[in-house]
Amino acid sequence: MSSRRIDGGRLIDREKPLRFTFNGKNMKGFEGDTLASALLANRQILVGRSFKYHRPRGIVTSGPEEPNALMGVGTKRRFEPNVRATTAELFDGMVAESQNHWPSLEFDVGAVNNHLSKFFPAGFYYKTFIHPRPFWKHVFEPVIRQAAGLGKAPRARDADTYEHFNISVDVLVTGGGIAGLAAALAAGRAGAEVLLLEQAAHWGGRAPVDLAAGPALADPVMIGGQGVEDWIEASLAELQSLPNVHLRARTTHIGAYDHGYNIAVERLSDHAPGSDGPRQRFWRIRASRIVTATGALERPISFVGNDLPGVMLASAMRDYVVNYGVSPGRRTVVVTTNDDGYRTAFGLRDAGMDVPLILDARSTITGALPLAAREAGFKVAPGKGIGSVSGKGRVEKLTVASVDGTGAVLDEIPCDAVAIAGGWSPAVHLWSQAGGKLDWDEAAAMFLPDPDRPPLGADGAANLIAAGAADGALLTHEALASGWEAGAAAADALGQSAPETRPEASASEEAPTTSIWLMPRGAGADKRAKAWLDFQNDVKVSDVELASQEGYLSVEHAKRYTTLGMATDQGKLSNINGLAVLAEASGRAIPEVGTTTFRPPYTPVTMGAIAGEARGKLFQPLRRTPIHGWHEALGAHFEPVGQWRRPYAFPAPGEDLHDAVNREITTTRHKVGLVDASTLGKILVKGPDAGKFLDMVYTGRISTLKPGRCRYGLMCNEGGYLMDDGVVARIDETTFLCHTTSGGADHVHGHLEEWLQTEWWDWQVHTANVTEAYGQIGVAGPEARTLLETLGGMDLSEEALPFMGWVDCVLGGFKVRVYRISFSGELSFEVAVAAGEALALWERLMDAGAAFGAAPYGTEALHVMRAEKGFIMIGDETDGTVIPQDLGLDWAISKKKDDYIGKRGQERMHMTDPDRWRLVGLETTEGGVLAHGALALDEGKTPNGQRATQGRVTSTYYSPILKRGVALGLVRDGPERMGEILTFSNRDGPEIAAKIVPPGVLDGEAS
Repeated sequence: MSSRRIDGGRLIDREKPLRFTFNGKNMKGFEGDTLASALLANRQILVGRSFKYHRPRGIVTSGPEEPNALMGVGTKRRFEPNVRATTAELFDGMVAESQNHWPSLEFDVGAVNNHLSKFFPAGFYYKTFIHPRPFWKHVFEPVIRQAAGLGKAPRARDADTYEHFNISVDVLVTGGGIAGLAAALAAGRAGAEVLLLEQAAHWGGRAPVDLAAGPALADPVMIGGQGVEDWIEASLAELQSLPNVHLRARTTHIGAYDHGYNIAVERLSDHAPGSDGPRQRFWRIRASRIVTATGALERPISFVGNDLPGVMLASAMRDYVVNYGVSPGRRTVVVTTNDDGYRTAFGLRDAGMDVPLILDARSTITGALPLAAREAGFKVAPGKGIGSVSGKGRVEKLTVASVDGTGAVLDEIPCDAVAIAGGWSPAVHLWSQAGGKLDWDEAAAMFLPDPDRPPLGADGAANLIAAGAADGALLTHEALASGWEAGAAAADALGQSAPETRPEASASEEAPTTSIWLMPRGAGADKRAKAWLDFQNDVKVSDVELASQEGYLSVEHAKRYTTLGMATDQGKLSNINGLAVLAEASGRAIPEVGTTTFRPPYTPVTMGAIAGEARGKLFQPLRRTPIHGWHEALGAHFEPVGQWRRPYAFPAPGEDLHDAVNREITTTRHKVGLVDASTLGKILVKGPDAGKFLDMVYTGRISTLKPGRCRYGLMCNEGGYLMDDGVVARIDETTFLCHTTSGGADHVHGHLEEWLQTEWWDWQVHTANVTEAYGQIGVAGPEARTLLETLGGMDLSEEALPFMGWVDCVLGGFKVRVYRISFSGELSFEVAVAAGEALALWERLMDAGAAFGAAPYGTEALHVMRAEKGFIMIGDETDGTVIPQDLGLDWAISKKKDDYIGKRGQERMHMTDPDRWRLVGLETTEGGVLAHGALALDEGKTPNGQRATQGRVTSTYYSPILKRGVALGLVRDGPERMGEILTFSNRDGPEIAAKIVPPGVLDGEAS
């Protein structure tokens, strides 16, 4: 293959040369080049090595479907692996390196795998990475792990910044080709708010290339009396003038989800690193209607040696010739299954290259393009295909084969490039991601969006419309009409009508017929074993046949068994051919085989764009309560609780933390203490089915709770393990307020939403996380009621506000909600107030409390007091393996409910094992304090030779009230072993003896 720079190049500026390096070699390009076009212009044919066999790989495509030319681009803090050279815009000083080889691209010792390929068939890892286990684990696993992956993960911190952007529009149009522009014009003229996205830096899609590379037909395609490029320019100018239309080039739509939610990534300065502002922008888009004009991808053809550098998609060759002024080869054979391949033959000849032969797999050829090719003097061989290509590291010759089923070799042709045109596959990934179904079009040999089974929006109507080549409209006039109709339909569904005047294109093109040609079985299994389907993952025709032979008839099973279409390829090039092989091998038709799942993101996205500004100090932004500043001013010692910073203790001058905690406990137990409880999660659950929903979420029955009352609830995951707890308050017949642990609000809210959206999607329930809307102040101790009464405005007597009740009222001039609940075991109230008034209320309470000796207390005092009462703490008494029954919380599990999340999990054999560790109190025999996490030792050893254990300490503190340590722990058969002495490990000294006692060692109840 002798690629080189030639005349032309509509996208490059030869007045602006650029310099770059590839594997340390200095090279030159022009502004407008991609890295791929610049490499070809510099005669760099070999660009990488394949994943499994390390075979030499060249550039195959010119777009995001490229499987081979994946590069590491940049250095140090601006290094990014797996960048597609075909979409990376060249910039001055670019540093690029190839991947997946050692010690060099040209000499790669990993290529030995290619000679051992018979030992690495499809699925070999499932059969061999088993026994003998020590051999694999210690000998081969380190080697395999070292070989895993294609690129190298960057080690330095990313120097660039990224941002997120949210937008809501009426109509989102994806694709800036003929169809996309027409759709945006129709919707924009109707008055709809339109966002038009195009993944490339240029508008118009393939139309300018295809028409420039085609033959000089009698009637060139015109749109509205203009040339196609003139119409594109005029359309862009009109769209830019409309205030309701937004255009974004270099923006890839990577995911379509439910309810019109979409994500896209805009490349702002990838082509100009170091520029001011973010490198990329991550778009979150809500759209009432979506038009996908995403075009189509050309398919390769499978034959022996089709992965050699020099074999390239025919459309990609046109792109390099027309767009970048690059010749992929001097002598190119065109191999096609449809009329479109003839465009490349014309384009190559017009650019001065030799096309000795066009091989057309169809025996009957009647289209205008093949006829024009014959008249122009091209040698066309109908009913012929390619048998193989060969050469030392690049294409040097090919053999012509019959397609009659025998695969007989008919001729041998010297050449340095092969253009393959296997037909087109509409880019239906967004349609499928959103839930749309596909139909197989036999004549066109492609899967198309099924208009009778479209993705549905929240209103139950179709919210996604396919247009242009993405809907099978491959010709200019078809794509134009399809795009306009899609845009008009999207606007009309929103009550906005597009004007009747629409652009019209002349229909001088002729619809092509397409076939899928695979090397016939008569060519021999040894040859079929070297015909490639997936260039990136080294999947051959024979691999899929082996999967079928071994019973992997489901396309999803065959995909995983062979790795066909996995990783960054996502089946862009290999999907249809792989389905055809599987269908042939299993005696089925292609539509019976079906398609694999298209998962977002369809094209890779950088982790930086996903993270946005969530990095460094912003990776997990600190959350502060409305009273945080007051705590800081008093000299509070803070501790992290989830994303919050909560006061651990408030040491007075001359006090250490231990003394401060003891003072706060004593003050609260004997007088009154105040705690900032604003961090407690608060999730509003509302709707006619809210009670029914919460009955499924909590282990207890919530639906019977009366308005004005509270109930303690336990929340388990589907495995039955305890995940959160808190007090639920019923506000009215359809509204509940669920309190969670400080660090659990976001997790619990996500848990509720997941079940609502995936399991009980038809229940009338909505949730809202209102944690930060309120400040919450706990007032605890014997003088708590008296202190609150001094503020005036409400009756806090036992009769007016009994235990586990709540009331909305005015307290000292503040509109508040007061809960009569306790976590310390003392008389306690929690006062919720609007976040903006929380500090003022806190200061009022502190001022009024001075007469009672009131003091603030922190989280450590809170933990000691609850442990004295035997109350559990999520995260201390739970670790993801504990169920409510282990903690003696059977009373919080309703006996009248048929089901709740986790119920069946708790009925499994190991969950009902009587030997499970269960909650007890622990009291050291010498009056000391047990160590956190200390293990209760047992006789004998475990099967792996460690000392056997029979329990562990979950919470342990010094109690200034009892003048000794208090502890909770989980012990085997604990509740049945009261009074028994256990020996606990102590990493800081000798073992410690402790007696099993009931949890809750402090006398007295809340009053």
